[in-house]
Amino acid sequence: MSSDQVIVTVPAMGAYAKTLRMTAAVLAARLGMSYDEVEDVRLAAEEAFVYAADTVAEGEPLSFVFTVGSDELGLAVGLGSERLTDEEVERRASYATFILESVCDTFELVSDEFGVGSLRLSKRSECVDGL
Repeated sequence: MSSDQVIVTVPAMGAYAKTLRMTAAVLAARLGMSYDEVEDVRLAAEEAFVYAADTVAEGEPLSFVFTVGSDELGLAVGLGSERLTDEEVERRASYATFILESVCDTFELVSDEFGVGSLRLSKRSECVDGL
């Protein structure tokens, strides 16, 4: 089965977290996900935004790639090279990781051979109908 990609690029500013939440909710609903699954996806998108935004300077662009399959919604975002050591940032990253592991079917932080990191997650629909 083929999948579609939806790419959303927003500045790393808190006001744009809602843009990701709404995009994620619309795509999850399009897959026929249940109310609870849509809420999980919305929460995951926001936490992914928070995590990624803490790795770049405020206002820098972040590109989120949603992959819409027949029964699964994926999300990937590249991470910046700024690993801030501020205690508040570390606390947010820890909380975001906890939430993402809780509401996603898959969640991983990966880096390529050049040390460029990315966050990837997915949520599978338990509903049978789909699109």
